[in-house]
Amino acid sequence: MKKLFLFVAFISLSVNVFSQTTVTNQKFDEMLQLLLSNTVAQITVDELEQTDGVCLLDAREWEEYQVSHIEGAQYIGYKNLNKDILENIPKEQTIVLYCSVGYRSEKIGEQLQKMGYTNVYNLYGSIFEWVNQGNPVVDENGTTKRVHTYNKRWSQWLENGTAIY
Repeated sequence: MKKLFLFVAFISLSVNVFSQTTVTNQKFDEMLQLLLSNTVAQITVDELEQTDGVCLLDAREWEEYQVSHIEGAQYIGYKNLNKDILENIPKEQTIVLYCSVGYRSEKIGEQLQKMGYTNVYNLYGSIFEWVNQGNPVVDENGTTKRVHTYNKRWSQWLENGTAIY
């Protein structure tokens, strides 16, 4: 009887945790669908991890990039686009952009497409989704748990890591 009780308790707890995660993910997805225009093709975290030869560009502000970024990502910025970085990127190079949730990176992706870049993708859910799926971010000292969430309101979408704003 004790084993049955423990089993039922475990299943109930598991379903509750799974349901909460599913609800959070569903709300995040709904928010993204309202926020994004889908003018730039999207790539998932899983697809990015399986794709070789990608040029990864961070479309956040410098202060956000300094807190943490995906390892190997180059800073391109948002308000003041770092066009110098584009000088060494061929127009046919696969480029994946990210920001906090995907809005700013989509806008930068639109600009790159207008400049003639042909393989531009927006990382779905951006750095929040990257970290929420358990992937690491780095700062100048190596791996960190800190993630700049743009502001306090946006920090609700960061399930893993330490929100900085």
